[in-house]
Amino acid sequence: MLVWERPEPPNRPVPVPLSRERIVRAAIQLADADGLGAVSLRKVAAALDVRPMRLYSYIAGKEELLDLMVDAAYAGIHPVGDGWREVLRSHAEATRRAAHEHEWLADLLGGRPQLGPNALANGEILVAALGDVDVDAAMPVVGAVNAYVIGAVRRENAERRAERATGMDEKRWQAELGPYLVRTFATGRFPALAAVVRDAAHLDADQTFTLGLDFLLDGIEARLSK
Repeated sequence: MLVWERPEPPNRPVPVPLSRERIVRAAIQLADADGLGAVSLRKVAAALDVRPMRLYSYIAGKEELLDLMVDAAYAGIHPVGDGWREVLRSHAEATRRAAHEHEWLADLLGGRPQLGPNALANGEILVAALGDVDVDAAMPVVGAVNAYVIGAVRRENAERRAERATGMDEKRWQAELGPYLVRTFATGRFPALAAVVRDAAHLDADQTFTLGLDFLLDGIEARLSK
């Protein structure tokens, strides 16, 4: 029986009260502070001041714990809007915010199917917003938006981690690598790239995400209108 259907053990008179909610909250705190590598049943048990074996009364193992963590994050993702386009945009932006708040989330999305109650409620809102869209197109549309969000956030998080590890922000990166690009582009071997670097608007992360999402939604709209 999946964790979503399996009842919790009855309350017992023990020194430290325990529940799946407390276990998940402790795991999320560990992951927020030090990444997914910091999450283990032993470390979660230590944070809760209980023996590791006690956790197995509530979860079968780490995989279930990760599933519960993802579903807890989905509780904060509430797509809203009039029409499928607004709802999908709201979903994308809310998912991005959640993945910035919890950097580990983007690493878990897009893997195993998310079947927790909060994830299913989110999916219900998205599919319902698509209304009369052909049933065979509904999940590919939602999947395309999710794939865009996951890819964009993973790139953003990788840039943040690299900046924390090296201390190089965008300005410092440009100062160090700019002369190399100038020399390379001066060879004339990469004229298209040189024109983009020289002439295109340099967008920040928010602008880049919004513009890419617009391109995707425009493409979906054009396909659905055929």
